[in-house]
Amino acid sequence: MVVRAKGMTLEARRLFRLDNEVLAFRFTATVSDRAGAASQERLTDCGRLEIWLHAAGLDVRDVSPTEFLDALTLREAIYRAGLAVAATQRPDPGDAAILNRTAAAGQPRPGLENGLAVWHLGKHAPVADALAVLATDAIQILGGPDRSRIKACEGPGCAGLFLDTSRGTNRRWCSMNTCGNKVKKARLADK
Repeated sequence: MVVRAKGMTLEARRLFRLDNEVLAFRFTATVSDRAGAASQERLTDCGRLEIWLHAAGLDVRDVSPTEFLDALTLREAIYRAGLAVAATQRPDPGDAAILNRTAAAGQPRPGLENGLAVWHLGKHAPVADALAVLATDAIQILGGPDRSRIKACEGPGCAGLFLDTSRGTNRRWCSMNTCGNKVKKARLADK
């Protein structure tokens, strides 16, 4: 299911990369330059997680510190499992257990509103429901028919996950607008 953001705020666009078509991988991109020396954590507190969730169409308020840590644990399990799949390996059983447990803990309901797929989160456990959406999305992409198209970006320092939907499955960068342009500009500067 494609989750459309209800309203990406300027703040969300300033804080986060929101250009990945796979929701679970968009979540892992809340750490930038993972393979570089300048790795940067963008989810620094509960408020930033709320901003990211809102931008992802999962509007949640009042994230607790425990829920925030659960979200970071899920994000890192998704990332590690994605790297394993990109390397044609099986995800670590511990990471798979985190994904399975998180997906089962929530009870989000899909809906169709104004022609777009949306998620309805419960009033009693909206954060668990939002994390269940992310875990479910990860499970579907990591274990689904397109898993052989999962790649890690070859951009300098990036290593962001993406789904290669190019015809020849020869895409090398998570985004041409960011990593691809950096590589091409560096090549031109070397000439």
